[in-house]
This record gives sequence, structure tokens and C-alpha cells, in this order.
Amino acid sequence: MELKRVVVTGLGALTPIGNTVPEFWDGLLNGVSGAAPIKSFDVTKFKTKFACELKNFNPEDFMDRKEARKLDQFVQYAIASTEEAVKDGNFDFTQLDTNRIGVIWGSGIGGIKTFMEEMRNFFSGDGTPRFNPFFIPKLIIDIVPGHISIKYGLRGPNFATVSACASSTNAMIDAYNYIRLNMADVIISGGSEAIINEAGIGGFNAMHALSTRNDDPATASRPFDKDRDGFVAGEGSGTIIFEELEHAKKRGAKIYAEIVGGGMSADANHITAPHPQGLGARMVMTNALNDAGLSTSDIDYINVHGTSTPLGDVSETQAIVDLFGEDAYKLNISSTKSMTGHLLGAAGAVEAIAAILAIKNDIIPPTINHFTDDPQFDANLNFTFNEAQKRPVRAALSNTFGFGGHNASVIFKKYEE
Repeated sequence: MELKRVVVTGLGALTPIGNTVPEFWDGLLNGVSGAAPIKSFDVTKFKTKFACELKNFNPEDFMDRKEARKLDQFVQYAIASTEEAVKDGNFDFTQLDTNRIGVIWGSGIGGIKTFMEEMRNFFSGDGTPRFNPFFIPKLIIDIVPGHISIKYGLRGPNFATVSACASSTNAMIDAYNYIRLNMADVIISGGSEAIINEAGIGGFNAMHALSTRNDDPATASRPFDKDRDGFVAGEGSGTIIFEELEHAKKRGAKIYAEIVGGGMSADANHITAPHPQGLGARMVMTNALNDAGLSTSDIDYINVHGTSTPLGDVSETQAIVDLFGEDAYKLNISSTKSMTGHLLGAAGAVEAIAAILAIKNDIIPPTINHFTDDPQFDANLNFTFNEAQKRPVRAALSNTFGFGGHNASVIFKKYEE
């Protein structure tokens, strides 16, 4: 069976450093930090008092107030970024076969705020079970592709993927496979997350996973820096529309890049800690390269998982050096989480957009907040510290790793006829 080629024809982003793709990209290139004191709830008694929250997002710009009240924030975010991607891709679904257009979405946690609020209301009452009739539909992760399909009348493959922080990368890999196997023409894919609330921040604090640099939030996300002390929580959504090449060409679509490979693996090591030698990370990148039919010398940029945790940054870098060998010193590495924070299940989609735009524009977004070298990292590697760098980008690899040992990587390259 001849596999179909799959290209990217629409992008949408709702992030802590920009509520549209152009704003997001501008924020990345200018090294903008999205971290600031949390405004959405009282953080007085919390160990971490800051996060990368969205700025000036109003769901009523995308839906009426009554509809917004029926949706958890992670669903609102997904609808917003998807609306941008559909417009960006110039899609008129009335002119297309919607039986072959699907939605595959990723989220690590889903409606945690809805769950928290409903439980708070129940336990503060007299025990009478008075629950919002939208309680369950608001919190389940698969409701996002459901809402998107209903909004646009799309009847193709429709489901959600859950693999913690690798969730939206797994969604993209599934989207790629469905199209290249000729089971769909177009798939709207991506991920969204909304965990900046008492339960989300409190839960990650209990794990000692978050930075507690409350005196200087803007510089708290410090991937590969000697003084990194945990990740910074982020929220938002990223949408990528994948399309079969001939289908895209027939309707005159603009093409950002081509997706050429995806890899998956498991650490089989620990529920939250990475494999100390980065074996799962090395395997997932190897699998992605093999799927793409590329060698390490073909990759010019890796958007790393790079969360700013003491263990994770070391194991991922070790995996890159072990796999790429001498080619590791010829590529650019950067962690855009230094600016956006960690969007958990949405991270893969948002960071894939950064990789796609790096290919399109031949610019590598930086890893900001680097102040002190860590001897655990090879100083000869190019981590793109503090400033964007211009260079030809033929192909880019994007890594995501999730609690439970889930690893997923995707590879994009410049589109050529």
C-alpha cells in the first residue's frame, strides 16, 4: 500500500505569551516570559504562587455566555485555537467531504477545575446530591473532539488521546497515521489544558514538581541552567490541521511543512521520574527517525521537552548525545517552555507549532533564562540560549515525555514537491 503524504495547512495557538499564532511566534522570538503571579485564585497558602496564565482571554469572543458556562476552560481553549486554525487554513467544510474529516485531540488532565468545583459544592452542602447536569460532559477529555466535530459538522475519526504531557503529540501521530493510511483527508489535531487552579497547583506542589522561585517568576523556568528548580505550570491550547497532500493542493491550500515521522516508547522505569540514562527518550527519537526515513544528520533543530527539572533535562540531553553523536553538535536545541511554561497535555501541540514555524522561517526560538552553566551539560551543545538564531532548518524534531513513562516525538520538514 502506498502511504499518502501529509502536510500542515492550518495553525491556531492560545498561549501564555500570545493568544494567536502571530502573537505566540513574536513572543518566542523576542524571548518573552509568560510567568507572573497567579491572578485566578488566592495563592497565599501555596508553595508556588506564580504560573504562565493566559492573558486577556475572553471565551465570549468565541461563543455566547450561555454556551461558555457549559464548558470547562480546557474545552473553551480548544475551541478558540481551532477557530483560528480553521480560518488560517481557509477551510470551507461545506465544499468538502466531511465524512473524511476528523478530530483527534489530546489532554493530560481535562476538566480538573470542573471536578474541583463540583466536589467543593457537594461537600460544603448538606449531602444532597445537587450536581450540575453538565458536570460529566464538562470534564471528560474526549468532549473536545466532540464539540469541534459538532461545530463544523465533521464525521470522520473522532477521539481523544491521554498520555500525560505526551498527549497531544500522540494525537498528532494518530492524525498523521489516519491520513497516510487513506482513512481520512483532513484531521484537526492538537491539545489543550487548564490546570492553573487550586487542585492543579496544589497537586504538583505536593509532588515537589514546580519551581518555587516566587521572588522572580519571570525567570523561574530555566531549562539546562544550574539553578533550575522545577517546571512552571502553563495553560492554553494548540491546534494543527493535517491534510493529505493532493487534497491540500486541489483546494489551493498554503502549506507550512510536511509531517514525516512519529515515534512512541515507554521508559518502563518510574511513574514520574525519567529513565536516568534517557533510554526511553533515545528510543522514541530513534523510532521517529526510522519512521521518517531520516538520519540524525538530517535534523537541524530539536524542540526538546526541557521542563527545567533537575533530572529531566539531564536525561533528555544524554539521550540526544547518545543518539546523534557528532551530529548533536551541528543542530540547535531549545526549550520553548522557558517562555510558555509547561502546558502539560497541550505542550506537544504548542511546541510542534514552534517547530513548524522554525522550519518555515528558518529561525530557532531561544531557551531563555540561562544564567549559570551546569557542568552536567556539554558546553559544546547549542542550546540557543537567550536569543533566537537564524539558520536553515530542513527538518525539526519535537519531543514530549509524560508521567507514567510515556514518550512521543514527531518530525516535520520543509515541504518540497
